[in-house]
Amino acid sequence: MNRSFRTLAALLAALSLLFAGCATQPPQETIPQAAAAERVPVPDRALRERLLALDPEHVSDQDVQRVLAKGPTPRIVLLHGGIYPVHLLMESFGRFLARMGYPEERIRDPGDKAWSYSPYEDSQKIAGLVAWDYEKTGLRPMMIGHSQGGMQAVKVLHELAGDFDDTLRVFDPVKNEFEQRTTIVDPYTRAPRPVVGLSVSYASAVGAGGATFLMPNQWSMLDKLLSIPDTVDDFTGFAIGVDLIGGDSKYHHNGAAKVRNVALPATYSHVLVPLVAPLAREPEVREWINEYVPGDRRDPSALPGDAPQHVLWAADVWYSIKKHWCLEAQRWARAERAREAATESKPPAVERAAQ
Repeated sequence: MNRSFRTLAALLAALSLLFAGCATQPPQETIPQAAAAERVPVPDRALRERLLALDPEHVSDQDVQRVLAKGPTPRIVLLHGGIYPVHLLMESFGRFLARMGYPEERIRDPGDKAWSYSPYEDSQKIAGLVAWDYEKTGLRPMMIGHSQGGMQAVKVLHELAGDFDDTLRVFDPVKNEFEQRTTIVDPYTRAPRPVVGLSVSYASAVGAGGATFLMPNQWSMLDKLLSIPDTVDDFTGFAIGVDLIGGDSKYHHNGAAKVRNVALPATYSHVLVPLVAPLAREPEVREWINEYVPGDRRDPSALPGDAPQHVLWAADVWYSIKKHWCLEAQRWARAERAREAATESKPPAVERAAQ
């Protein structure tokens, strides 16, 4: 990684975190003209069967490139911490994901094409976006947050659980506005269902808690941050040793959600942990990441450059993303296979009319 860029990014991000208390609203940005919403690709039967043959617990680089990337892909919602220019750090993580094979258009906002969302935005907007995307694709999104963005990710989970409001409106990111409805048509059952109660497949937070509770926009999370509701299947909380900004959060479920707590080395930087885009271009590091499974005891200290300061977090999150990408695609593929079978079992219209 370019050392001068890394130093500059650290300085800018640290200043942003330091002065974040002076701003309770995000900077105003010009929103480009909205683009049309993307459509989920419909794989042919051969690709569908290849999707169903994958092992979600062991997804290889070839599985990503040759199978998953060619089929239906869940949206990933990235949530950065603090104010401008901290978003550049999560942009780096977004570029890492794209270089590892995740379709870029399923990471960037469908409207303004931003890589990540601010923790100062309305959490109901993100919850409404989850509903909007799920209705269109049949694939539950994933959320990854850094610092205040990690707190925002958990806040969205509580929004979806109805812990702040009994109803939530659908949010259209292409038009950049809330819709006047609080229900969606479930893409599997074709029946209406409320936005409240929807879930995401995977969420994670790194460096959330600690001094970030000083921000007024996070005070509502004082009694909720560590308690993970059932609006996510798998949640991973990352804490950095001796993190004076993010603290040492230990998460637990308040229902059936699967919750893991992962301790990152004290040598990790709270500010710079998501600055990982270069890792995907270093063959040795990329191979290490692709071979990673939770609980991996391999020592990353011999990896080149500053990879040892980022790779455990990047590898663990990438593993979970691959797993839930695969699970959501398989769920979609099974539904398509069942739909086709039901259609093929029906007698032709002429025969039905004669019966």
